[in-house]
Amino acid sequence: MHSSVDRFLDELRTWIEIETPTHDREAVNRLGTLIEKTCRVGGLIVDKVPGAPGLGDTIRARSMAPNGRKGLLVLAHFDTVHPAGTLADGLPWRLEGDRLYGPGTSDMKACGLLVIEAWRTIRAEGSVPAYPITFLFTPDEEIGSPGSRAIIEEEARNAFAVLVVEAARDGGKIVTARKGVARFTVKAEGVASHAGTAFEKGHSAISEMARQIVHLDGLVDMEKGITLNVGLIEGGTAPNTVAQFCTIEVDVRVRTLDQAEPIVKAIHAIRPHDPNVRLTVEGGLNRPPFFPDAGSTALFEHARKLAAPIGIDLVGIHAGGGSDGNFTAALGVPTLDGLGVDGAGAHTLQEHIFVSSIEPRVDLFAALLAGTTPEDVAPAGRTR
Repeated sequence: MHSSVDRFLDELRTWIEIETPTHDREAVNRLGTLIEKTCRVGGLIVDKVPGAPGLGDTIRARSMAPNGRKGLLVLAHFDTVHPAGTLADGLPWRLEGDRLYGPGTSDMKACGLLVIEAWRTIRAEGSVPAYPITFLFTPDEEIGSPGSRAIIEEEARNAFAVLVVEAARDGGKIVTARKGVARFTVKAEGVASHAGTAFEKGHSAISEMARQIVHLDGLVDMEKGITLNVGLIEGGTAPNTVAQFCTIEVDVRVRTLDQAEPIVKAIHAIRPHDPNVRLTVEGGLNRPPFFPDAGSTALFEHARKLAAPIGIDLVGIHAGGGSDGNFTAALGVPTLDGLGVDGAGAHTLQEHIFVSSIEPRVDLFAALLAGTTPEDVAPAGRTR
């Protein structure tokens, strides 16, 4: 293994050992402080943007003070879906052949560290561009970026292009489009009663919600790319009590923006089968679909040219998952996603990266940082 990769893995292990479930503000900010220090040592200008209540802070690092020119925006997040304790019980740090396992390895701590390593590379080579590069390390992407979305969009408006370092996939493919994401919380409130002595007086929130789940599952349309997943359910107090309360959390994915409004309306339009149960629905479209426009397509072609000498045949795919790139693409800023290390198993106890992908992906990202200009995102025959 190359010595630089050994060093990368040693540093990555420190990041992984600070477990960062999104809602653990203290833990997230511990890693944020480490990222802040690492960026400062690397010669970047760093500040913190306070997070939403109960969430961590965004780390903003710049190559230079804003100079009136549009620059390059790089997006990474350092929160994970894995609860604290996963490293000790469920997904320990381990290297098996080319696969390195651990919570947050691919989604996306290795990718965040890749950004810093690529910056170090171009700085050491003296190839830092004259335009500003802004790196945003955000703490809440896994729950839809409620605290960081505003700063992401603010910085995107001052950028000529956005590079998102979510993990590559399927052998190194990058992401050129993503589905839109909608999230909903559905609550049912019925009438509690003793399940043995007064069953007839009860109206079960759980039974009502079961019927609603069947209805919601019927909104899935695989042919159109519309998916709906009831991912969380909570309700009841005891087996011998007719449940007064039940809550579900729903995730919806749509391929195009015109698919979003009908399904959002359909979910908000659900009505109880039992008139003695009250339903409330909260939520809506969280991330608009990311579909490549001419600028994003030009950016992809530029990246392909940079990747070829490194030995990477860059392939773009449409992904079902959302990212912060959805926000920037919706603003019309050329966006390229999935530029991190190659990995798999995100959000599971099999999450891992492929160690062999680290060096070439660092080289590619360094080339993008040093060699991307506003002209590179101009569609053929047109100057931006």
